[in-house]
Amino acid sequence: MTTTISQDRKIAYLEDLKTLLRIPSVSTDPARKGEVRRCAEEVARQMKEAGLQAVEIMETAGHPVVYGEYLVDTKLPTALIYGHYDVQPEDPVDLWTSPPFEPTLRDGKLYARGATDDKGQFLCHIKAVASLLETEGTLPVNVKIVIEGEEEIGSPHLAPFLEQHKEKLKADVLVVSDSAMYAPDQPSLVYGLRGLCYLQIDLKGADSDLHSGVFGGAVPNPALELARILAQLKDSEERITVPGFYDKVEDMSSEERAAYAALDFSPEELKRSVGVNELTPEKGYSALESRTARPTLEVNGMLSGYTGEGAKTVLPGRAMAKVSCRLVPHQNPAEIAQLVEDYVRKLCPASMECTVQQMHGGHPWLTPPDHPALEAAAIAIRKVFGKEPVRLREGGSIPIVIDFQKILGLPGILLGFGLNDENLHAPNEHFRVENFYQGIEISKELLRALVP
Repeated sequence: MTTTISQDRKIAYLEDLKTLLRIPSVSTDPARKGEVRRCAEEVARQMKEAGLQAVEIMETAGHPVVYGEYLVDTKLPTALIYGHYDVQPEDPVDLWTSPPFEPTLRDGKLYARGATDDKGQFLCHIKAVASLLETEGTLPVNVKIVIEGEEEIGSPHLAPFLEQHKEKLKADVLVVSDSAMYAPDQPSLVYGLRGLCYLQIDLKGADSDLHSGVFGGAVPNPALELARILAQLKDSEERITVPGFYDKVEDMSSEERAAYAALDFSPEELKRSVGVNELTPEKGYSALESRTARPTLEVNGMLSGYTGEGAKTVLPGRAMAKVSCRLVPHQNPAEIAQLVEDYVRKLCPASMECTVQQMHGGHPWLTPPDHPALEAAAIAIRKVFGKEPVRLREGGSIPIVIDFQKILGLPGILLGFGLNDENLHAPNEHFRVENFYQGIEISKELLRALVP
């Protein structure tokens, strides 16, 4: 790959990324509200330094949104670029090789919480604007940038923000870089995202933990009963057993499945990269199809009884599990959450008090793989990489994409610069420095390709 960015600029851009990564902008932690605000201020500073106009920190009922624009001509298309400056908690800290909020370079990778999700990726676009304005004095199209601070908690205030500022945010296409490339040397375009529903299941037996020797065998055990319930939510073929779960599922087309089959996907490499002995795809589908284009139900966490060092013979009084479902087109998160709740209650024995809390969710999103906006992104990728991008769906959820589509009527370009093995949401999150620079170049070429 060739680059038009000078070495001095590369160093400066990387230092700006490090500055962002040093700020622990964990949106879910009330104690870090000030740090989230400080990160918003730093994003605004870098937007202004890049040459964006009308930069402002815009308040919401939660964490603020940072907005900036560069308007060239009303006759030109307008790209609305979205990203998020909030990050996941860094726990467990003891599994990090270097401190999570002290960006550290090792083997061409920058390690820090938020490096790939999403500070490094959205900064590619801001630095692309900076580079174009420095070298060409203007931009090929109008650009508006929205960077929010609540994506990691489900973007609860973004939809109201979009409704409130419809006129200000009018554009022709949405650009989001919060996904992954197919492989280090193989860029990709994402045309679909799975939706999400999230639930917490709580079972109560006795009023408190009890002595397992004195009461075991007579008093029901919530941990065991919860395990039985969870085990019945999927069958041996990895099919979800919740009645009605698949009723509205739109399956992949034969053309999509053929395109997936043609990809150079290695199940063995996937096993090696995540450290498992076997993969467990849904019967009738490949692991790649199952992780990107089929609905799922997963247990995200469980808690019950004594979990400290050594032994403590207790019969738990309570047990809890967190469960999430990834959804595909036509599945409604509220409907699926209710179906799961109803089935859990049906499976729960009379010996238990059952509480099911429906938490946040998001709708799935799909756009035609041959949409003109995606073709513009493909042109940009060809110019930078010299190869055709892979087009596929992404297994994760970005609920705001559907909000931009519904509220602002925008088609989306999901153009990821990270990789799935970069430990997003996990210890030792990192971002390949080469991908950071490639992302800047692709963003520049994308803005050029959007010109009619």
